Amino acid sequence: MLKNRVRELRARFNLTQGDLAKEMGVTRQTVGFIEKGDYAPSITLVLKMAEVFNVSVEEIFWLEEVNKDE
Repeated sequence: MLKNRVRELRARFNLTQGDLAKEMGVTRQTVGFIEKGDYAPSITLVLKMAEVFNVSVEEIFWLEEVNKDE
């Protein structure tokens, strides 16, 4: 499962979802879906987001293993 720190980083940079969306060229709803984990962004969006926050992709997104036995 893809996890992220988008909301945390937005707060650190004092950006609204709309502000971040404008910087990335997407809708505010897209940013909201990414934050909630309901949408896995393309590599292009991931790289744009890393550029906006001036951090590595790994500082924003990571994979969390899902236990298939549960």
